[in-house]
Amino acid sequence: MDVKGVLYMAQPVNVNFKLDADVKKRMEWACSELGLSMSAAFTIFAKKVGRECRIPFEVSADPFYSESNIRYLEQKKREIDEGKAHFAEHDLIEEAD
Repeated sequence: MDVKGVLYMAQPVNVNFKLDADVKKRMEWACSELGLSMSAAFTIFAKKVGRECRIPFEVSADPFYSESNIRYLEQKKREIDEGKAHFAEHDLIEEAD
């Protein structure tokens, strides 16, 4: 149906966009595991966006890639490279009996 509720025949169109090669490879694998083609997966996504007028999942920044964490990791790498790193057991690691 179109916006006014009138039925029409869907006419397929090509949509082209670029993906990082690794992202494409992982998506192809995941789609294969689900028994879907990438085209079918994107069609499902597009239909849901069109129906709900929203991205159908939460979109947020991964805190791992925040500027402060990247600076922290770079500092730790420098300490390791200079032989100055000190490592301590993390509180969440349980001691073996």
